[in-house]
Amino acid sequence: MKIINTNNADFKQEFENILARAKTDIKEVSSIVTSIIDEIVEDGNEALKNHIEKFDKWEVKSDEELQISKDDMKKAYENIDEKLKEALHIAYDRIKTYHEKQLPKSWIDFEKNGTILGQKVTPVDRAGLYIPGGKAAYPSSLLMNAIPAIVAGVEEIVVCTPTPNNEVNELLLAACHICGIEKAFKVGGASAVAAMAYGTETIPKVDVITGPGNIFVATAKKLVFGEVHIDMIAGPSEIGILADSTAKPKYLAIDLLSQAEHDEMASSIMITVDEEVAKQTSIEVENYLQTLSREEIARKSIEDRGAIIVASSMDEAIELMNEIAPEHLEVMTANSFELLPKIKHAGAIFLGENTPEPIGDYIAGPNHTLPTGSTAKFYSPLNVENFLKKSSIINFSKQAIDEVGEACALLADTEGLTAHAKSVRVRLEDK
Repeated sequence: MKIINTNNADFKQEFENILARAKTDIKEVSSIVTSIIDEIVEDGNEALKNHIEKFDKWEVKSDEELQISKDDMKKAYENIDEKLKEALHIAYDRIKTYHEKQLPKSWIDFEKNGTILGQKVTPVDRAGLYIPGGKAAYPSSLLMNAIPAIVAGVEEIVVCTPTPNNEVNELLLAACHICGIEKAFKVGGASAVAAMAYGTETIPKVDVITGPGNIFVATAKKLVFGEVHIDMIAGPSEIGILADSTAKPKYLAIDLLSQAEHDEMASSIMITVDEEVAKQTSIEVENYLQTLSREEIARKSIEDRGAIIVASSMDEAIELMNEIAPEHLEVMTANSFELLPKIKHAGAIFLGENTPEPIGDYIAGPNHTLPTGSTAKFYSPLNVENFLKKSSIINFSKQAIDEVGEACALLADTEGLTAHAKSVRVRLEDK
């Protein structure tokens, strides 16, 4: 694994390359995705069937075949290993408990002059969850997307997941059963996003679409935003690690690889103030690589998008990491909590050597659907509020409008909106 020192003459350029890690050419696939969306809008289920046959390599003979039955979900749940079943329930309970603490409250405030102001928090009617498939299936993503919607009080949850060769992952089905999913469909890619955004004869139109996916899914979400709400436009997985001399290289190395094994585009960046830790971690990475089931994928990720940076101080290390704004950030230092106030940008922050990133992926409780590619500077993790909307509540008494109405009308006058101004003044004139 390559080691870069901030004192290197060409460090600025090397760091710019790291910051460009997640730049994907959405324009390159936009025309393809736009065509897919147009076909779904125009032809509905018929287009879905054609896309499934083309991309997932199986023939859909009827509309009913698009849907995954609740019986199949229940059977899958009943057939999985008891320890695995228990693990899913532990994850479900921890994720639910965490997200229940995020619930915002409706509120009303009463002013002395009779004005009543407030906020009403209401869940969306229907949420669409995109759960990736293909190279791997992610039941954990189903839990992480469905549970916040359940906690928010969403009445109807729609799940779409690709099923290459008409094969559905049994563990994903079991997770659907645990979450009480009523509607799940064997549809993936941009087609699924379009179907949930606009609706078809079988798949209902939703209000919000959440969940990760490849560049086609990300592009589709970007294009349908406005027709529906979305959580974020997520790219390849990534991890950043801050480490000092107390960090254990074998921990650092395997944690870097925990993201590299996702796919070739994943990014694993460590910044340390200790050159020896950097060297030993690089050696450990190579040792671990040879033992991984996904060695080829992880190796390409590490070689193309991985780096260990040696900084001159921890303040410099933190400054650089804030600029990277990683999806996952591990802080492997002697005083991890002391550094927390200085960390400004990260999707999820893992403090201490006993808190590896995979704990957050599966069972800690916080959501693992996180902003990538430096978007943690302005995006938050998927949370309950993604499935809620807020309405303002306003009620003025006669005394209240008499007190501030003329100021309101004056502002309307300055904008040339005479009906606005008259709407207020007609009430002021009415004694």
